[in-house]
Amino acid sequence: MKKTSSEAILQEELQTFNWNEVDVYPSFETCNTSAEKEDKKKCFQNTLTEAIYKSLAAEKIVVTQDIQDTILVHFQISETGELHLMDAKIDSLTIVEIPNMEILLHQSLDFLPEIYPAIKRGQQVKTQFTLPISIQVD
Repeated sequence: MKKTSSEAILQEELQTFNWNEVDVYPSFETCNTSAEKEDKKKCFQNTLTEAIYKSLAAEKIVVTQDIQDTILVHFQISETGELHLMDAKIDSLTIVEIPNMEILLHQSLDFLPEIYPAIKRGQQVKTQFTLPISIQVD
């Protein structure tokens, strides 16, 4: 059994930056053409969102009532560029109508291009962020 001291937990927390605290945002290669920090952030968010929508659109989702929901998806990107879906805040109606929604979200990340991790003071760092994903099925 592995013991974790409070100092080790604090160190882990200190090594996970909110993405507003980094010098360079996480990025895809296609986003590296822009020199502006905000443009790179928008490009990263748009590329990620488009990949999720494209994957969800390929699924045959059948519902008994219309769904309009904005899912807040909490991600973490490791210092090596691995993207992990940490949590998704999904409306109860959406869960009833699309019980495998979280699995579909996880699957949508399988075919993302390589991610370059965020940089803080010249070091690659772990970051967390939340992305709103609008779901509309009728």
